[in-house]
Amino acid sequence: MPDLGDLPDLAEMPDLANMAVNVLTTADGRAKTALGRRYAAAWFAAREAGVPLAVGHAAPPLRPARPQKPDLLAPRDVPRRRPGTEAGRIALLHAVAHIELNAVDLHWDIIARFTNTPMPLGFYDDWVKAADEEAKHFNLMCDCLETMGSHYGALPAHAGMWRAAEDTVDDLLGRLAVVPMVLEARGLDVTPSMIGVFRKAGDTRAIAALEVIYGEEVGHVAYGAKWFNWLCGRDGLDPKEVFHDLVRRYFHGALKPPFNEEKRAEAGLPPDFYWPLVAEAGVKGQE
Repeated sequence: MPDLGDLPDLAEMPDLANMAVNVLTTADGRAKTALGRRYAAAWFAAREAGVPLAVGHAAPPLRPARPQKPDLLAPRDVPRRRPGTEAGRIALLHAVAHIELNAVDLHWDIIARFTNTPMPLGFYDDWVKAADEEAKHFNLMCDCLETMGSHYGALPAHAGMWRAAEDTVDDLLGRLAVVPMVLEARGLDVTPSMIGVFRKAGDTRAIAALEVIYGEEVGHVAYGAKWFNWLCGRDGLDPKEVFHDLVRRYFHGALKPPFNEEKRAEAGLPPDFYWPLVAEAGVKGQE
């Protein structure tokens, strides 16, 4: 939960959707996350006071504002570095920082973009909390980079991370399926090995930061699964079948094992959601 001190007068705050747009249109990463954390604190202060801020409506941009650096490259053009070197570990932290900054925008975007779909206030609580935690994660990664004599923007980064948002711009179920239930779930699979890289190097600061991220990302996947299932239940749909259909439609890649089945299950994502898609990809690859 963000620090509730030094808050503005809640009566002067914009509605939640316009808060989200203000975050999305702030380019600098540190400024973006500071604004988002301030808004999250205001949202939860109002909820705790029993006078929730209005959700409202807004027109979010198709793409969020971004700093001039890093240079964004096609995935195949992003340089590969060996994690066993200090340069490789810096590159790994930089990649995670880039993912976390995109996650900040993805969570504020889901708040602003789908307000025409009536949702309980708990939906907004969850995504404001997730956005606030992603802001914390971005800053943790920036702090680690700066400790190592680098900074976010010093290296090129993946240009395609916003594609999932653009593809699901009109589909809330699709957004939930692809972003938290596929992309963020992948983070549960790969983060333990990243922690191992820094443990081998004896970098206690990076280990502590990545362990915070690992623990909190389970909750973000769980929010996705919860609201995906809630929407399917409301409309009388089979969640597993809908998930498979949406991932086939929107996810431009393959689901790749090994999976962290324990953490995925903890987040409400059972094996029969993702293993059949792996089997399909294997059959297609043999055709």
